Amino acid sequence: MPKPGTNNKLLDLPSEGDKVLIVTKKHKEQGILIPSPDKKTTLIKLDTGYNMGFYTNEITKISILEKSKALTTTSKKVKSNKSLPTISILHTGGTIASKVDYRTGGVTSEFTPKQLLALFPELKKIANIKSELISQMWSDDLRFKHFSIIASKIKQQKNVKGIIIGVGTDNLAVAAAALSFIIEETPIPIILVGAQRSSDRGSSDAGINLICAAEFIAKTDFTGVGICMHETSQDERCIILPATKTYKLHSSRRDAFKVINTQAIATINYKSFKIEYLHKNYAKSGNKLIIKPKLEEKVGLLKIHVNMFPEQFSFYKGYKGLIIEGTGLGHTPGQVPNPAAEIHKKIYPEIEKLVKSGCIVVMTTQCIYGGVNMNVYDKGRDLQHLGVISGQDMLANTALVKLSWLLANYPKKAKELMQNNLRGEINEQIHFDEKFVEW
Repeated sequence: MPKPGTNNKLLDLPSEGDKVLIVTKKHKEQGILIPSPDKKTTLIKLDTGYNMGFYTNEITKISILEKSKALTTTSKKVKSNKSLPTISILHTGGTIASKVDYRTGGVTSEFTPKQLLALFPELKKIANIKSELISQMWSDDLRFKHFSIIASKIKQQKNVKGIIIGVGTDNLAVAAAALSFIIEETPIPIILVGAQRSSDRGSSDAGINLICAAEFIAKTDFTGVGICMHETSQDERCIILPATKTYKLHSSRRDAFKVINTQAIATINYKSFKIEYLHKNYAKSGNKLIIKPKLEEKVGLLKIHVNMFPEQFSFYKGYKGLIIEGTGLGHTPGQVPNPAAEIHKKIYPEIEKLVKSGCIVVMTTQCIYGGVNMNVYDKGRDLQHLGVISGQDMLANTALVKLSWLLANYPKKAKELMQNNLRGEINEQIHFDEKFVEW
């Protein structure tokens, strides 16, 4: 059977990007022909958004149903509507506005207003769109320096009602927390948006998340950093989540992002665009943009687990800060209840060495809900005696970026400010009967 390729038009053979019908002895399936990493297999993307593979030697016939149309790129300006506000969209990567060109298997990297409006035409009824591609990267590769770069781009935006930042979902919540500290004050909403499923899939959440974020910015008096994602797995509502108290709790569900130990800010109905505020205690008093983009690089995060070794703590020698993601109410190994735990007697001394070296060591909990209380058990009191301070109910990643920012901007007061609520990252009181996440 002839192999699909990019020079098949003269031979009337299928090319990547063509809609085809594949026939085998057992199956008939139609979809978009997409690149395969193995010549022995042929891949198509179904209308559902999922991929299906066939052994090439089992295919008896491929019929072309529709030839591919090349994705066009252009930088032509879009006419502005003076009656609408202006929103800037900054893209840093992820799937929020990615569209695959199946002729090449590549993802379009341009990010012009015209392309955005072609992908999401509803936007032009909400706002005038400005856009800029900062980078095209996985959020796994984010470093503290990238948060400073994003902040510098935010500072360049002029005469806009608000800013949307597209980020890969794996570290979207961490990025939101980091920017919430970097941006000390803002007169406009800055909303981070991601997508669990790419824009070319039928089940994509990209468009609804982006459109609801734009609708929220166009109408709200909220001024601060937030997150906009699906509230449920259905395409009904999006939710505005607080930057420092949000956790990604599922690897693939569209409603993966949940608020922890506090309330969300608002919901947006995708069909009616009605905004419902869930409380009135949200930031709306920013008068100017104040950005402090510096972050201290030498800050680490250590997750406590069974079978730990003292070397895992001594590794952080020379660091200026360490967040410990402890067990339960904020514990680490360190006692010797029996001979099998003998090595634990070397762990407390290593923690103490870190503290005495000037490293600020903060305890958080690996539990999703609740917070640290280091006064309940003797282990917590032991750690306090060594100089470890309580992170209260801060999420571990929020504590990481907060400590990094404090050490870079307020080094002499970092230890004190670490225990103060600066951006809603700490609750003064947590009720034991708080409702847990439901799916």
